[in-house]
Parts: sequence; structure tokens; C-alpha cells
Amino acid sequence: MIGSSDSAMAQLASRISQLTGEGALAVFARAKELEKLGRSIIHLELGEPDFHPAAPVVDAVRHAVGSGRDRYVSPRGIPQLRQGIADYLHQTRALRVAPEEVLVAPGCKMALSLAMLALIEPGDEVLYPDPGFPIYPSFTRGLGATAVPFFLEERNQFQPDLAEIAGKISPRTKVLIFNSPNNPTGTVFSESALSEMAGLATRHGLWVIADEIYARILFGGTYQSIWSFPGMAGRTIIIDGFSKSFAMTGWRLGYAVAPRQVIDAMDLLVLNTFTCTAEFTQVAAIEALRDSTDAVNAMVSEYRKRRDLFVDGLNRVAGFRCQAPAGAFYAWVNIEDTGLGAGELQTLLLEEAGVAAIAGAAFGTAGKHYLRFSLVSARNLLEEALARIERVSLRWRAVAGARLGSP
Repeated sequence: MIGSSDSAMAQLASRISQLTGEGALAVFARAKELEKLGRSIIHLELGEPDFHPAAPVVDAVRHAVGSGRDRYVSPRGIPQLRQGIADYLHQTRALRVAPEEVLVAPGCKMALSLAMLALIEPGDEVLYPDPGFPIYPSFTRGLGATAVPFFLEERNQFQPDLAEIAGKISPRTKVLIFNSPNNPTGTVFSESALSEMAGLATRHGLWVIADEIYARILFGGTYQSIWSFPGMAGRTIIIDGFSKSFAMTGWRLGYAVAPRQVIDAMDLLVLNTFTCTAEFTQVAAIEALRDSTDAVNAMVSEYRKRRDLFVDGLNRVAGFRCQAPAGAFYAWVNIEDTGLGAGELQTLLLEEAGVAAIAGAAFGTAGKHYLRFSLVSARNLLEEALARIERVSLRWRAVAGARLGSP
């Protein structure tokens, strides 16, 4: 009988086996299970702000829906939002971008996926940061290309090693992808690093995908985009959106900025997939970009206070070592001196202390001795998390003390 056995079933496309998930979501699922059992869990695993969009943004989406802004629109996004994004990038990053170089998508992952689909072919090589966002290598492999890591190491303050990157460029290298501020380390790439990366891209004819989703979440200085370096506007694709800076995670609203031929290609992909991004969310996004209540700066100021409190506390835990992040909202903690593996420690903190964090291997092989904590809970919860971690640290304190040479 047809379909009577598994062997008769049609097979899935082989690319599916090349994709991986996100470790943060697996920890989140287990944390929710524990909460259903009555356990108190402090959620520091997801990169989801505990803030919500400013009141004018919420009012704008209500008005947009009420006034019938729920129709099909341009696959590239409504003209007013694309102009608003161009103006916003000029105001916040001093970039000169034309609205025709902007495409709106339902989320940054979709914008990233469209860009990668437009640029990468089977057999290409893609350079990506390790540790880094796990979707970079996952989707690269799904497209039949080879993901080639370059490492962000603590001894270099998690800045990229340009000699390493240069040494890994081959005739098959097509794309260099990175994000700054970096998830999970919180590193903001230096001007010299960006300049050298731009030089490598120019000399070797590489496309650069610059994931700038955390560009507004800086704890000092002014953000510099690789797009602004000489010759880079013609070979850079910026990925950004509204999830992090405007606390609009569930709205699923992102965008890409790229040379016109790339936007044209991405537009065709949109027509062949999801048609367009919801109109009413785009209308509200225009209000978000105006930021009339100065919500972004207020949120970043709070993240800075959380960073200072939490990183200081983590560095007092036996066996922990944490460099203060320069941007984003993560604490990347070296736990090697605890004597425990990061996966073991992740489980211990969740199951016994009720603190949800992510073992660093979820972000690449360079993360095997690290944990990532998200600074997305209020300061009182961060203080409670520190107290819980301190209590459970008795389990490894003796080992840590011996490693650190303590009496």
C-alpha cells in the first residue's frame, strides 16, 4: 500500500539537515516548564527587552488599524517608512542612504535571510564571527555554502583578529558577515578593525553583511557603520530593525539597506515569498523612528545601570570573569575557573538557582567556557539573580579557589 511504511515517504530537502536552532529558545522552554511546576525563574536567557514600545507607537498602530491601513502594500515597504529609515540613519549614523536602497521585512531574520539568498550560492564561503549569532552559519550551510568562522577572543578584548580573517579569505569567499555591537560578547568593533575589514572586502571583492541591530544600544562613544568607509556603500548590506532599540520584538519588523541591485533582487524574493510586510506595523514604525518621548535614550540609560550592577556582581562570584560590554545588553562570562563545563553550569543555575542563562557553545565553539546573561530584567531581579548565583556557587567555590590560588 502506498505510504504504508516510512521508506515509502517522500524525503525532506537535504538543506533542512544543515540548519540549527537557537540554544536560548531551548533554555526558555525548560524555564517555562519549571515555572508551571511553581518554580521561581529569573529569565536572563532571551535577547528580548523587558520594555515595551513607547505610548505614541502603540497609539499609532491602533489608529492605523482603525483607519483601514491593513491592505497589501509595496513589497519594499511603504514609501514613508523607507524615507523615514533613510532619515533616521542619517541622523543617528551620519549615513547617506536613498529610500530606494531600503527594503522593509517582517523581522531582521527575514531581512538577513533575503540578503543571504540574494548573495550566496552553493560552494561559496562565508566568513562569520565565533562567538556570534547562530543563524549566520546555520543559514549559510542551508544555502549550500561553507561557513568559515573567525574568532573573537578574550585576549583581544573580543575584537576581530584581522590577520586571521585575511588568512581565511580564499577564491571562494563571497561574504563577510558580522555584528557590532556583538551578540553575545557586547563588543563594539573598533574603528581600526572596521577600516581593515573594509580594506579586505575592497581588495578581495567581498560583500559585507553588517548586522547593526544593536547600533543604538551603546554605553559610550558614537556608532560607526562600515557602510561609511570609502567604497563600502557599494558592497555593504546593513541589517537592522525595531526589535531591540524600540522594544518591538513581537511586531516582527526589520529592514535591509543595500545597493540598488541587491534591493531589486531582495524585492523579487519578497514577491515570491511573503508579498509584503504588514502595513499597520510600518505606519507605527514611522512613529517609533521619531522617538518623540526619547524612549531609546531612556532605555539605554537603564541598560547601562543594569550592566554596571550585574557585571560588578558577576565578577565577585568565585570562578567568574566578565568584561563590561560596550554595547548591546549581554554579559559574556568566562566560567572556566569554576571547574565546571558551561553546559553543566547552565543546568545547575536553572534547575537549582532558578536563573536562566545560556551556555556559550550555543554561539559557536569559541564560547565553550562562557555563559551569556541577558540584561533584560529589572535591577531588583538582577540583584536577586546575583544572590541566587552566589548561593549555588558553594558547589564550585572550593574548586575555583584552588584554581585561583586562594587559601
